[in-house]
Amino acid sequence: MLARVRSGALMGIDAVVVECEVDMAMGLPYFNVVGLPEGAVRESKVRVVSALKNCGFELPQKRITVNLAPADIRKEGAAFELPIALGVLAAAKLMEEEPLGRYLFGGELSLDGWVKPIRGVLPLAVAARDGGYEGVMVPAANAAEAALVEGIQVLAVNNLREAVEHLTGEKPLAAFTRERGSPALSRGRSTPLDMSDVRGQADIKTALELAAAGGHNVMLCGPPGSGKTMLARRLPGILPTMTFDEALEVTKIYSVLGLLGDDQTMMRERPFRAPHHTISDAGLVGGGPTTRPGELSLAHHGVLFLDELPEFRKNVLEVLRQPLEEGSIHLARATQHVTYPCRVMMVAAMNPCPCGYFNVPGRNCQCKDYRVFDYHSRVSGPLLDRIDITLQTRPVEYHHIARADGEEPPSAYYRERVEAARERQRARYRDEPGVYCNAQMPARLLRRYCKPSPKAESMLEKAVHTFGLSARAHDRILKLARSRADLEGHERIEDVDVQLAIDCRQMDRRGWLHTNTHGGPAPVQQNTAFNQVRRPERDSWPPEDP
Repeated sequence: MLARVRSGALMGIDAVVVECEVDMAMGLPYFNVVGLPEGAVRESKVRVVSALKNCGFELPQKRITVNLAPADIRKEGAAFELPIALGVLAAAKLMEEEPLGRYLFGGELSLDGWVKPIRGVLPLAVAARDGGYEGVMVPAANAAEAALVEGIQVLAVNNLREAVEHLTGEKPLAAFTRERGSPALSRGRSTPLDMSDVRGQADIKTALELAAAGGHNVMLCGPPGSGKTMLARRLPGILPTMTFDEALEVTKIYSVLGLLGDDQTMMRERPFRAPHHTISDAGLVGGGPTTRPGELSLAHHGVLFLDELPEFRKNVLEVLRQPLEEGSIHLARATQHVTYPCRVMMVAAMNPCPCGYFNVPGRNCQCKDYRVFDYHSRVSGPLLDRIDITLQTRPVEYHHIARADGEEPPSAYYRERVEAARERQRARYRDEPGVYCNAQMPARLLRRYCKPSPKAESMLEKAVHTFGLSARAHDRILKLARSRADLEGHERIEDVDVQLAIDCRQMDRRGWLHTNTHGGPAPVQQNTAFNQVRRPERDSWPPEDP
């Protein structure tokens, strides 16, 4: 006899419906699984037989063949064990096949018949909704995750006997309902890092606020101890809360890798990933034998922090070019082609030279000129062109270090302004699918929403000719100026917005790498346009004494 049950196989962060065909025929007792199964799937036949026997089901002594179709898609993981077991029961006429056609099934079986949690339940639920199925039957530990997808019925089962009793109508299960306002879906922020911990560096804080408002890439170059890493790790604290669609995309990635916590249903915090500089290119962008997502995709809609940027291998840095531009990474392997999303804010930090003190007043750099240029050449021009904000950090002065607690603006101050700017962008791009902030704006929308004033346009034209900026740099300056205008709440891009955006690209001006005529380091460039922007230290922060 032949029976059919449907499950799902992961392709990237999506699930493809897989039909489990179970054939039971006369012959010597034998259990075979075909259809391009990998190791764990081939071993499932042993667990399925033991689980069925320990749950009290007597199987006839026949030849059992399981085909996982389509056969050209690689099947991996233990999620096929529950549907295979149900298909074997239907083929043996121990239950009806008709109820099996209404659901997608997924679950790992223990030898005693208990259903264990699996990876990729959220993509399976999305596939059930898109395929017109009534719902999914999944392990009880994964039910809350599957319930994030609306419009389908979620059946949570603890063991194989429960699944059979529901499908036969003996003991129907109640559909799982997600609790509204559960802790996993709350807006609370778990990070204790606050921007008020950073002393001084008002210019850099303003630049990070601007980057957070529009989702722009940042590079910080400065001596050791100037706060580069400290500032970068506090950036997620000023980013706006993810929308439901953004959170769903991030959750799918973490679900595929099995990285969701036991009590975590949905990713609400924007991810922050900081891989070590010894990482491989496959570890960063994804790949390997099973084409798993890399750190770039794990930082989707969040922050990818690359500390000590020149220490990364050149081939690792160069693979970032296309993903940073397109917001996705395409991986082609012998058996499959997958696409992972990777819309990230890349924040990079580096020293100005190998010893760390080139161009730093009061410190004597021990590096020869050729070593400094060689150090900076490790970061290629095309990659640098894709970074919107490149600034120098300066050593923190003593009067900033000695400031009392409460004199530095907290993350809440910046987050409030960033949230207001992002709300203007959400309203602007509400009819543009996949565009959530200014940095993601495609070229066709640039002329519509980034219209500078005549004075601002003249300033931008002069900067392009003076610094030899590329067309990409021109567009990124306009997007950055658009974010500055959103922060200040005005519709048209003014000259101060463009001036600030130009000043945020210091590394386009290679003159700062040259030493002065006396052989010592040139003075650190000042961020001139930052003197014209809102500063919390002199405007609304700290609050006036009563």
